[in-house]
Amino acid sequence: MTTNVLILCTHNSARSVLSEGMLNHWARKLGKDVRAFSAGSAPSGRLNPFALEALANAGIDSTGYRSKSWDEFVGDRAPPMRIVITVCDSAAAETCPYWPGSPVKVHWGYADPSNAAGGDDGKRIAFELTRQAIGYRMLQLLQLPLATMSDDDLQRALVTMSTS
Repeated sequence: MTTNVLILCTHNSARSVLSEGMLNHWARKLGKDVRAFSAGSAPSGRLNPFALEALANAGIDSTGYRSKSWDEFVGDRAPPMRIVITVCDSAAAETCPYWPGSPVKVHWGYADPSNAAGGDDGKRIAFELTRQAIGYRMLQLLQLPLATMSDDDLQRALVTMSTS
């Protein structure tokens, strides 16, 4: 059974998109039955071009990615989520909708690379470093025995990962 993971950030334009790309990339590469989705509470309607560039430079296809609302993931037709991860502090502080199935929730905060100093070159570096940090954490997630873990054990493992 596929483990669906929803990654949230307020605007769904940068960190959540990097996370979706990295988790799907590593899951495919490692043969794991995991599927990532991203969304936001107030989607910007566009993806940050530096996020797309960082993914492309890492050989990750982002075709079909779009900025979307978390409302798409609460309806009857939405895939059932096992894990919901917030990657920005403002999304973590918001009241989230009710997620069908009561998925395990965790906050893995990353600084917003869109705010990096140094013009476009500074932003490119910040996006690449954020992509790498997210990619490493997604690799850690994929090392867990997701299919056999209880929700309580999964919650503990994800919280432990958020502090490492």
